[in-house]
Amino acid sequence: MHSFIFLDNGATSFPKPEEVYDFMDKFYRKAGVNPGRSGYDLCLEAGETVENTRKLLTRFFNGTDPNRLCFGYNSTDALNLAIWGLLREGDHAITTTLEHNSVLRPLYHIARDRNVQVDHVPFDGGGFVDPDEIEKRFKPNTRLVVINHASNVIGTVQPIREIGRRCRNRDIFFVIDASQSAGKVPIDLQADFLDVICFTGHKSLLGPMGIGGLYVREGVEIRQTRAGGTGVRSAQKFHLEEYPYRLEYGTPNLPGIAGLYAGVKWIEAKGMAAIHHRETDLAGKLVAGLREIPRIKLYCQDSLQNHISVICFNIDGMVAADVGTMLDVDHNIACRTGLHCAPLVHEQLGTDKLHGAVRFGIGPFNTEEHIGAAIEAVREIAATPKR
Repeated sequence: MHSFIFLDNGATSFPKPEEVYDFMDKFYRKAGVNPGRSGYDLCLEAGETVENTRKLLTRFFNGTDPNRLCFGYNSTDALNLAIWGLLREGDHAITTTLEHNSVLRPLYHIARDRNVQVDHVPFDGGGFVDPDEIEKRFKPNTRLVVINHASNVIGTVQPIREIGRRCRNRDIFFVIDASQSAGKVPIDLQADFLDVICFTGHKSLLGPMGIGGLYVREGVEIRQTRAGGTGVRSAQKFHLEEYPYRLEYGTPNLPGIAGLYAGVKWIEAKGMAAIHHRETDLAGKLVAGLREIPRIKLYCQDSLQNHISVICFNIDGMVAADVGTMLDVDHNIACRTGLHCAPLVHEQLGTDKLHGAVRFGIGPFNTEEHIGAAIEAVREIAATPKR
């Protein structure tokens, strides 16, 4: 029996760097008060951490104005703010079959409730969306293109710069779901022609759960769909329209923001490219090992170029959930099985009929020993007779 091996980093990164735990604990014990609500020293210190994190993430995404970095719960929260705040009655939106339900469900709702047309562009055999196929679907009333930058199922990283350029040329808003990519691969608001970047803190940015947000490019105005306290100008009847207050409501997740700050600082210190290179190297070893096992079916893993370290597979004749249980109970390996909140991916792959697939997600604290143990565990499970 191997010690516990965590290969579910696509769901959340675990463990976090020790620096994240330490900074959150020390900061919250020292200055865990409501920021921006009063003028005493601890309140100012808490507010300074919030603003420093805005500045840090603005630089990280190559934005221009930290006030346009707005905090929320996670990327689902951010995507809902962007989608509901940008689309209007009778608009047309374009997305893909790679999307997570954080994009799919808001679009289904807005199509039903606001008469918005939505096109879903399929991915090719390698797992990539062709920018030309996006452009072919442009209409006079197309207002929004929203894309999953890196698939949480098959790990492919989409060509957002080429898609963004086409959107900018037609004055169409371009929003990316950076849940899996932020912290793994570069995201450049300006060079990639992005209008809104939606991110979560607890995955590759190595922060805690319950914190995320969006960066909104200057000139893009997202309609407010909520209202509440901001801590400033309390006598004003309507919610403030300037950023970041425009998209922030109530008391922020202060310990989450602190942890996110520490996670991004850790990434900068280690080097994002170095982290990604090491994870991709481990992913290559994992794929090579799985390919040698009879009955293994890998999905969109012919090349790991333009991929994050998410590997999806099935064992012929076995239900993915059963494989996951065996990995957990018999081998102490944590992974994710099922439809991964991305049903259209599995429909296109045909794995919806198999109740989904098994997903390994590699993180910065995985080792070659972990990968070797996972390969041997899958080999042992695949050797069991078909039922």
